[in-house]
Amino acid sequence: MVSLTLRDFRTYERAEVALGPGLTVVSGRNGAGKTNLLEGLYFGCVGRSCRTSNEREVVRFGAPLTRVEVHTRDAHGDPHVLAVGFEPGAGKKMRVDGVAVPRLVDAPARPLVGLFLPDRLELVKGAPALRRAHLDQVVAALWPSRAGTRGEYARALAQRNALLGRIRAGAATRGSLPAWDAELARHGVSLMADRGRAVDNLAGRFVDRAADLGLDSAVALRYRPRSHATDAEALAAELAERVDSDLERGFTGHGPHRDELVLERDGRELRAYGSQGQQRLALLALLLAEREAVGEARGALPLMLLDDVMSELDAGRRRRLVELLRAGGQSVITTTDLTHVPTAEDADVVRLAVANGSVLQGALGTVPAPPASASQPDDAAAAGPNEPGWRAGGQAAGERAGSGRA
Repeated sequence: MVSLTLRDFRTYERAEVALGPGLTVVSGRNGAGKTNLLEGLYFGCVGRSCRTSNEREVVRFGAPLTRVEVHTRDAHGDPHVLAVGFEPGAGKKMRVDGVAVPRLVDAPARPLVGLFLPDRLELVKGAPALRRAHLDQVVAALWPSRAGTRGEYARALAQRNALLGRIRAGAATRGSLPAWDAELARHGVSLMADRGRAVDNLAGRFVDRAADLGLDSAVALRYRPRSHATDAEALAAELAERVDSDLERGFTGHGPHRDELVLERDGRELRAYGSQGQQRLALLALLLAEREAVGEARGALPLMLLDDVMSELDAGRRRRLVELLRAGGQSVITTTDLTHVPTAEDADVVRLAVANGSVLQGALGTVPAPPASASQPDDAAAAGPNEPGWRAGGQAAGERAGSGRA
C-alpha cells in the first residue's frame, strides 16, 4: 500500500491521497493537476522529477519550498516513510524513516516505480543512449548489487577519454593507454554480461505482453552489443586496435557505451519502421515485462504510473491493459474520461477526482472546470527528461558530451 502527502508541490498547496491496493484511477479535465499528482508520487519515491531537470518548477508559485511524503509498506508488511524536501537554492533533503539519506534510490524500503508518460515514446524511437540508460536501470532494479558496474565503467571511460585528450595535446604518451584499456575492458565485460542477462530475462515476457496488447506480427527484444568480446583481454585488444581512430576523434569510439537495445517487429526496428501506435504498444509491453521481471526478482511488483495512456488506445486494448494491471500490484492511471478505463467503477477500484488543486477521494461523475487563472499548467508539454521506468539513479555509462554517443 502507498499513500502520498504533498505540500506546495506544483498546483497543490496541500493534498493527501491514499492509493488502492490494486488499481487507482485519477480523473479530471486537462490542466486540472493529474500529471502533477503522478509526478509527486514519482518525486516522493525516487527523489527527483520525472518531467523536468529544473526542479524549481515543482515548487508551487509563491511558496518557498515543497515537501513530499510517501507512506509505504515493505514485502514484510513493515511501514516506512520516505520524505523529500526541496527549497530552491538550498538543495534537497531526503529521509527514510526519519534518517537522512543521500539518495532515495538506494533505500531498500522504497517502492520501485514504472512510469508511462506520453513523451516517453522517445525511449522507443529516440537515440540509443536513452535505451542504454534505461537498460542499465533495469539491471539495477533486478540486481541491486550490480548497480555500481555502470558507474565504474563510466569513470574508467572518462579517464581513458581524458588521457586521449592529453596524448593529442602532447602532454602524455601512448604508454599509459594499456592500463586504462585493461581497466575499461574489465568493467565493460561485466556491464555487457549484466545487460545481456537482463534482456534474456525480458525478451520472452516482452513478446507475451506485446501479444496481450494486440501488437500484431512477430516482435522481439534484442541486445546488440558493439563488441562481441567474451572476456576482458579480448575487449582490451579491441580497444588497442582502435587507438589511432580514437586519437583522431578524441574519444573512445568502441565499447559498451555504444551498445543498442533493439525493439523489432517483423525483423525491422520499431524505432525507424514502426507507426506511433505500434511504438506505444511496444513501450507498454516493455514496461509491463520489466514490471513482471522486477517483481519476480525483488518479491514485490513495482508501482505503475500511467499518464494519459488510454486516449490513444482502442477499446479492446484498453480492456487488455487494465486486465494486465489488475492481475497484481498497485497501478495509477490518469484520464480525462472515466469511461476510457474499463472496470473503473468496480468496487475495488479507487477513484480520485482532481480539480482546482484539490483531490477528491472516491469521486465519480463530472469534474468541475479549473478557474481560468489556474496558477500552473499540468498537462502542457514540459521540457523535461525522458525518465526511465525503473529509476536507479546516476548517469548512463559514457553518456556525456564529447563521449561519441550514438
